[in-house]
Amino acid sequence: MGNGLNKILPDLYLGNFKDARDREQLARNNITHILSIHDSAAPILPEMTYLCISAADLPTQNLTQHFRQSIMFMHESRLKGEGCLVHCLAGVSRSVTLVVAYIMTVTGMGWQEALAAVKAVRPCAGPNLGFQRQLQEFEATQAGEFRVWLLEEYKDNPFNDSSDVRALLACKAPGPGDQRSPVLATPERHSDASTGTP
Repeated sequence: MGNGLNKILPDLYLGNFKDARDREQLARNNITHILSIHDSAAPILPEMTYLCISAADLPTQNLTQHFRQSIMFMHESRLKGEGCLVHCLAGVSRSVTLVVAYIMTVTGMGWQEALAAVKAVRPCAGPNLGFQRQLQEFEATQAGEFRVWLLEEYKDNPFNDSSDVRALLACKAPGPGDQRSPVLATPERHSDASTGTP
């Protein structure tokens, strides 16, 4: 069931159902917002601000329809300087899919690169094949539009997410038996939502 809570970006965390009830861990990480996505998602802790999405971990489940609302929730929480935990049951598939879509939107990265960055800090991350196809389709058809919307909607953006995500990729060690060298950080190729400049 996942491996506990992991910091993905400043004020953005991935975790499992148990993490979402751990008041001590939530307080320690300044988490005030919880995006809960699973079959019976509902608010649990009265002091938290919730976005609850009912969704099954099935390849046929449409998560794309929830991307915009989820991205807004994560981004607005971070802009307030308050932590946001995104979780499903295990913190492996549904929640990871939403966070990958968010990373794609704020950095301009493709879905595979964004997922690799998440896996660098949360190795158990693994959206089901249906969700992977939805991320691929999102990259091909909507991610650019979402990025423009985010830049226009939230002009004052203090984050340097592209650099932060590339730092995650640079720290990714090769797996067992992998003879390749660790992924190295590359020069910025995409504009960052924090500046809107290439």
